[in-house]
Order: sequence, then C-alpha cells, then structure tokens
Amino acid sequence: MNIKHLYRSLMLCVIVATILSGFVAKAAIRTGERVTNRVEEDTVSTKPRLIIPDSLRAAYRYTDALKQATIHKDTAAARKGYMEALEVDSLYAPALYQLAINELREPGHEAQAMHYARRAYEQDTMSKWYTDTYARSLVLNNRYDDALPLYRRLLKLDKNNPDNYRILAMVYQQRRQPYSAIAILDSADMRFGKMPYLSNMKRHLLITTGQMDRAIEEAQESVDAAPYEVENVVSLAETYAAAKKDSLARATFEQALKMDSTNVQALGLYADYCSQQRDTKGYLGALRRLYALDDFPLERKIQLFENLTKDRKFYGQNYFALGAMASAMALHHPNDKRVVDIYGDHLLAGGDTEGALAHFKLHLKDEPPQMDYYMAVIDIEDYLARPDSVDMYVQRAVKIFPDDPVLYIRKANRQYVKGDLHGAVATFAEAQQFAQTDSLRGELWGYTGDAYHAMVERIRAGEKADTTGYKIRFSDKKALKLCFEAYEKALALYADNVMVLNNYAYFMSEETDDAELLEKAMKMSARAIHLEKGNATYIDTFAWILYKLDRLEQARTHMRQALSLDTTKSAELPLHYGDILFALNERFMAETYWKRALEMGADKEAIEKRLAIPKDVKDARVEDLIVEDNKKKKEK
Repeated sequence: MNIKHLYRSLMLCVIVATILSGFVAKAAIRTGERVTNRVEEDTVSTKPRLIIPDSLRAAYRYTDALKQATIHKDTAAARKGYMEALEVDSLYAPALYQLAINELREPGHEAQAMHYARRAYEQDTMSKWYTDTYARSLVLNNRYDDALPLYRRLLKLDKNNPDNYRILAMVYQQRRQPYSAIAILDSADMRFGKMPYLSNMKRHLLITTGQMDRAIEEAQESVDAAPYEVENVVSLAETYAAAKKDSLARATFEQALKMDSTNVQALGLYADYCSQQRDTKGYLGALRRLYALDDFPLERKIQLFENLTKDRKFYGQNYFALGAMASAMALHHPNDKRVVDIYGDHLLAGGDTEGALAHFKLHLKDEPPQMDYYMAVIDIEDYLARPDSVDMYVQRAVKIFPDDPVLYIRKANRQYVKGDLHGAVATFAEAQQFAQTDSLRGELWGYTGDAYHAMVERIRAGEKADTTGYKIRFSDKKALKLCFEAYEKALALYADNVMVLNNYAYFMSEETDDAELLEKAMKMSARAIHLEKGNATYIDTFAWILYKLDRLEQARTHMRQALSLDTTKSAELPLHYGDILFALNERFMAETYWKRALEMGADKEAIEKRLAIPKDVKDARVEDLIVEDNKKKKEK
C-alpha cells in the first residue's frame, strides 16, 4: 500500500468516526428532550450540544496518531496522540498496542513495553497481535514461565507463523527443557518442512543433549536439501567436530573452503577447530586468510591479535605468522590509529627499529596529527642514540602540540642530558602552565628540583662543570636551596610522589648531620618505601639515613635487604654497605664490598681513599676520615 492509499484509508476512518458521532449525538439529543418554552426549543434546535462517546474520541486521536507515524514519520507526535487517546479512554487497546510496539524498539524500555502490552492483551485475549506483543515483552523481561502459555496459545491462534515455533523452543531452552524445545522444532518440520534457521537451532540442541547421531543426520539433511549452500556444509563440519569425528570434520571444512575460500563463517569455525585440535599452523593459516578479508570485522581482528600476543612465548615462536596478520591489517586499514600502533609495536617487538621508525615517520603526515606517533619517533631516535634527530622531532612536536606538557618534559629532559640545566628549569616552568592536574604539577616541580640538584653536583665537581658548554649561574648553596624549595612545592601538590620523597630524603641526609632534619628525611624515605615496596634504591636511602642517625644495626639490616633486591647492579649500594660495615668495625667485609663497588663502576679514587685508611682506625666514619685527610692535604 502506497502513501496515498494509506492516507485515504485513514481519512475514511476519520469520516466514518465523524458520521457515527453525529448519529450518536442526535440520539442523545432526542433522549434528552424535555417540555420547555418556545424560546428554549428554538435554542436547542438551532445550536444542538453534541455528545461524542469516549471510544470514538479515542479512535479519532488514535487515527490521527497513526497518520503522524506513517505519513509524517513523526514518532514524538504519534506517541503524544496515543497518550491522548488513553487519556480519553484508558482501556483503548489499539493505542496500548502501538505504545507497546514503540517501547519494544527502544533498548532499556522492556518493562514499560510489558506494561502497555499486558493492558492491550487484557482487552482482547483472542487477538494474535496483542498476544504476540505481550509474549515478546515477557521474554525480553526474562519472564519465561509467564511467556510459555502465551506462545502455546499462539501456535493455535497463528499456526502458520514459524517464528512462534522458534521463540517457543527458545523459551523451553531458557527454562532448561531442551527436549521440549526439540519436540517443538520437530513439529515445525512436519508443518513447514526443513527451514534453515529452525534446523540449525535444533542441531545445536541435539548437540547440547548429546544426540550426536541425530545432530549429524539433521545437518546432513540440510546439505542434501541445498548442497551448494556453504553454510550447510560448514554446519555439518561443525557437527562432526562436536561429535569428535575429526577426520570427517577436517575434510568437510576443507570442502566448504573449496566451495568458497573467502567465507568468513567457514574460516572462523575452521580456525576454532584447529585451535581445539592444537593445530597451530592450521589455526594461524586460517586467521591469515581471515585477516585479508574486509568482511571480517576490524574490532575482531584487533581483539584476536592482542590476545595472541599476550603470551610472549607464543608470540616469539609465531612472530612471522602473526606479522602477516599485522601486515594485512595495516594494508586494509592503513589510517586506523589502533592498527598503526599494532604494526609499529610488532616491528619493535621483532627488533626492527629502523622499520618501526620508518613506519611511524610515514604517519607523521596523518591528519589530524597524532602526538603518539611523534612520541614513538622521538623514543626510537633516542634509543638509536641520535640526539640531533631527537631534538628536531621534539621541536616539531612542540610546534604542532603547543599545549601538551608531556612534550615540554621531553624537551626539558633533552636539555638536562646536554647539560643545559638552566634551560631545563625554564622549560619545566613553561610546562606548568599546561599541566591540568596537581599530580602533574607536583611531578614538574620534582623534575625542577632534580635539575637544581644536578647544578649542585656540577658546581662541586669543579672543572668538570665546564665540559658541557653550559655555565651554572648559581653557587652550590643557592642551587641547593632552590632544589629543596622545588621539592617542597612538589610534595605540597602531590604528597605521594615517591621519586621526590626518595630524592629529597637522600639529598637532605647528604647535606646535614642535624638530627631533626634527618628525622624528617627518614619519614619521607619510609613513606617512599611504603608506597613502592621492594625498590632497592629507596631501601638504600632509608638505610643510609639510619646510618647517618647512628642506628648502625638497623642500617645493616635494611642495606642487606636492598642488596638482595637490587637488579640494577648499582655500585652505590655495595659502597654504602661497605661504609656501614666499616662503622661497625667489620673492616674485612667492608673492604670486600668496597672492592665489589669498584668492579661495578664506583669512582676509583673514592675506593682507594677508603682502602688507604689505616687498619688500626676504629669507631669512625669513612666520610669524616676522608674530610680530615683532604684538610691535611690542603694545609700541606
């Protein structure tokens, strides 16, 4: 029916309703006549008061609402009209039915749909339309026990609708009555013959109940009925696999793929079969063919690839096969950021840093530009020890993303490495204006404090300070003061910044013997250890502060723990332990750890000074002896 015919039908309904309402109005007037004077009679005869029954008024509003929905496609106006019809007659079933239908189309509106559908059904329990809508709403609300008798009735009310058989079977299945579901589908076969979707449903139920021979028979009948339908052959192969008839399953899958080598369903199920059979070669081969198909969803491709690469051993053993899948994604989805990242990471995982670099550089021209690609290029160039390239790409990135604090951090780090510590401090300050959180602001102040402390070390290194080409414009005292101020600002914004807590505590312990300040340092260090358990560097700091507080046995215990946890092979830890042992008058073991520190890269001069301490010296600290020795040398 076209729009013109539909419109005429709707208008006919309106005209009929209007005529009927006129007849009803006249009858109402006649029954309401009474003896009155001539004036009253004239008044009544010239201006009659129409009385229209509620049912007809509701029908008029309902008809108008249908017009809004079907002709004008205005669902909001239609819903308003249905509601107006119910305001006139709350039991008007057609309006209730339409509202139920509309609510069923909206996700999350299942309960409201059931409310309207039930009310419509109660007005006419013999209507197959009302019964069907109410039954569907019950299913969507998981009320299978209530839906079951309705679908049984629908088989009588609407015998020629195969969908009623399907849903009734599903309801039985949800009620864990698979045999009843199979019986219903058998009756559907008798009435309609073999229908693919009903046959497939029955096949799965037969497999579930362990009736493998019947399941195979069901699948084979579908193949016999339509032998050139690939889906039927795939179903038969799947059934053979479920019945553990592996040779028949594999042969039937291969038959299906010969019929259609690009069938997504066939390839997917064959891949699953190979996986179950632990046939890795067949599994990855099927996936490679799937990844070359645009019909196989990208989301599924990405999910599968990520799952497969989680197992590092499997990833390494099948790197090239997985690489082919990654290449296929990159070929078919070249502009998808997720795919760009996956392929680049895959190249890096295989050690092809130059290939990964070229890949990410190629995508620097993408629109809109992606900062992640710039960061990848910067990281790889840094790994390849190409500082000039790092600087160039950092500068480019800052121009393109001028309000991203991460890039300013990278720029500042490059300045730090080159020795431009004042430049690094300035860049960290610049990054502050783009930082959106207190934690990031705190981190920036922490980096600033580290830069100031690097100035302290450069100044105290004397002539070594000039080797970078960047002069320090402060004294060591001023730089240290600025360092501690920066750390205080960092902790005020982000109290649990573990790196700041550790560095501040350690540098403070190195600069003072004041017990109060050392206690403050110990509290910060203890907090860092609590926040990041098992960090050898942080435990070393705590042990060193205990040493400075003359709690030597405690210092020994914690330093042992730090040494056992250390994976960085830091020379500082055995050096510190040697100093602690020396203070405990364990000279032999102290020298053992000093020598170990030397082997691990400790300053040779510092170790030689320790080893040169006279053997008869006891109850002393290494740093005090070294200071005295330096004074004597200066006096001479």
